[in-house]
Amino acid sequence: MLTRRALVTRGAVTGAASVLFLWPRPAEAEAETAKPVLARTKDIRVGGGKIVKGKYVITRPKKNVFRCFSATCTHQGCTVASVSGGTINCPCHGSKYDIATGAVVRGPAPRALPRKKIKVSGGRIRLA
Repeated sequence: MLTRRALVTRGAVTGAASVLFLWPRPAEAEAETAKPVLARTKDIRVGGGKIVKGKYVITRPKKNVFRCFSATCTHQGCTVASVSGGTINCPCHGSKYDIATGAVVRGPAPRALPRKKIKVSGGRIRLA
C-alpha cells in the first residue's frame, strides 16, 4: 500500500520527466536556425522574384505566398537569369516558367522547374 508521501513523490517525478521529455531541445532549435537565410521577404516584390546564389529562384506570386524552385533550366542546364512579367526566364534559349508553379510557359524546356521546400518565418526565407 502506498503512503500519501510516496504517491505525491511518484507523481512529481512522473510530471518532471514529462516536462523534460516534451521540452524543446536546444539542438532542434539550433538546427532550425542553422540553415542559411536565402532571402528576406521584404526584398521580393509581389509578382517578382530573386535568383539566389545561382542555385535557387524564390518567387512571390501573391502577397503572402512564396515559392522556391531550382534555378537550373530543364532544357540544357543553364541558370535562369530573371523574374519578370509573371515568369522565370532562361537567357540561353528563351524558356519561361510560371512563378507560382514552375510549369513551362514557353519552351524549349521539356518540364517544370523542380520545387524546393522553404520555411518563411520572421521575414526570412530558409530551406525547410
